[in-house]
Amino acid sequence: MTLWQKADFGNRRDAIISNPMKLLLVEDDKLTAEFVKRILQEDGHEVDWSTNGQDGLLWARTNLYDALILDLNLPDTTGIAITEALRHEGRNTPILMLTASSKTESVVQGLNAGADDYLVKPFQTEELRARVRALTRRGGATRTEEIRVGPLVLNRLTHQVFVENKPIKLTPKEYKLLEYFLLRPDQVITRTELLEKVWEMNFDPQSNIVDAHVARVRTKLRSIANAPQIETSRGFGFILKS
Repeated sequence: MTLWQKADFGNRRDAIISNPMKLLLVEDDKLTAEFVKRILQEDGHEVDWSTNGQDGLLWARTNLYDALILDLNLPDTTGIAITEALRHEGRNTPILMLTASSKTESVVQGLNAGADDYLVKPFQTEELRARVRALTRRGGATRTEEIRVGPLVLNRLTHQVFVENKPIKLTPKEYKLLEYFLLRPDQVITRTELLEKVWEMNFDPQSNIVDAHVARVRTKLRSIANAPQIETSRGFGFILKS
């Protein structure tokens, strides 16, 4: 039994941090990924999880993350190859490499590729937390605390949204939904994607929860002049027009 299988997932309200981060985890092992994701979410972080390197690299290129957690060995590539690609493009988001090997050669390869730190499996809960905290304190993340699309501004520290200094009142789920759209302006986003990323649910063809929330956010945006609008892309999903 690994150390993470023994972890105590009790009440972690005391662990919630005041400045939550958006993290990307690229890990093909389901047990490891669920452990890492749960621990980080308990600390208040938002975690995107990719099971393969191709999707992980795409997400790292198109989204704003405070840090990346990459498995060394993936089914289609390696964490080293992803790190090299991102560093070659000038992206300086902090990277924590997960490796099943404590051999010096593996560690050195990862660090030479541009990783900021490494963690050998299996690892304990508090070690993971400490590594992530130390990693993000070093800076270099591409995430900004304000997201702007036209005159609309979303502040990720205060969880407030403004259009030309006029506040938009949103529920927590509406806020998260709008944040997801703002990170992907002018991109078609499917209902399935929203259900998985915003609600963390598998696709349910009978559910209208996505359409209901999109409709409410859309109504609020339409009530304010010059605000970007959410439009329906028939047969595909929705798109935030900037």
